[in-house]
Amino acid sequence: MENHKTTYLSVKDYLVSGEPFDLIYDPALDFLKTFPQPNPEELPRYYESQNYISHTDEKKGLLSGIYQLVKSWSLKKKTKLIFNLNGEVGSLLDIGSGTGDFLKTAKDKGWKVSGMEPNESAAKLALEKGIHLKTSLEEFEGIQFDVVTLWHVLEHIPNLEETVQKLASLVKPNGSLIIAVPNFKSYDAKHYGKYWAAYDAPRHLWHFSKEAIKSFFSDNFTLQKIEPMIFDSFYVSLLSEKYKTGNEFSLKAFWIGFQSNLKAKRSKEYSSHIYCFKKLK
Repeated sequence: MENHKTTYLSVKDYLVSGEPFDLIYDPALDFLKTFPQPNPEELPRYYESQNYISHTDEKKGLLSGIYQLVKSWSLKKKTKLIFNLNGEVGSLLDIGSGTGDFLKTAKDKGWKVSGMEPNESAAKLALEKGIHLKTSLEEFEGIQFDVVTLWHVLEHIPNLEETVQKLASLVKPNGSLIIAVPNFKSYDAKHYGKYWAAYDAPRHLWHFSKEAIKSFFSDNFTLQKIEPMIFDSFYVSLLSEKYKTGNEFSLKAFWIGFQSNLKAKRSKEYSSHIYCFKKLK
């Protein structure tokens, strides 16, 4: 492929608007950009759906029930991960905190927690759990943390390069930055194509490969390890089948999710990855 940007795939917004979008491939960075991108002022309307699960604590319905079940397991894994990376409890900033469950779990484990969440309804649910969230990163200017986390958040942020620089300023020297994002090179992404739920245009503005993540953060961080998110392939496949066939439940989705994880044991391309960075001195 020549070194210029081309349309990788044409998709649409299955959740809210039904509008079409293109995913533009950038070979220099090995990642995809959603096009056209809504103006930042317009983005909130694309989140206005009761089916946008990360902004609710909804447990009704099959997909919501599965999401909440997996979330309780993953909260334990996440708190164990940040402790292992830091070596002890310390200060934690979670960006895109949703309804605050991760911060509440970390707080209960002894972490000094802070968070940011621009969605008002999600932040209200967090407040009911005793977690007060800021609305922008600017409110943390001049403050540094032992650990900064973004769980499936980086793909939502409009000003990507500016945000990367802000993240560097928020992490203490030798501190940790943890980023979880979907992987468009996974088997389930290739299988479902335009129906792959983790494209989630236009809420997902960027779609990262391993090389892209490394490139964006190499100036200020060293990558220590990459962890798979093995349950993502099953949940994303269930949602992808719903977009493709209209069925709320599909045994085929579990088979595709299983195959994706099985193939990733060799390819190392899981449905989603957790990237664990250490800040350079």
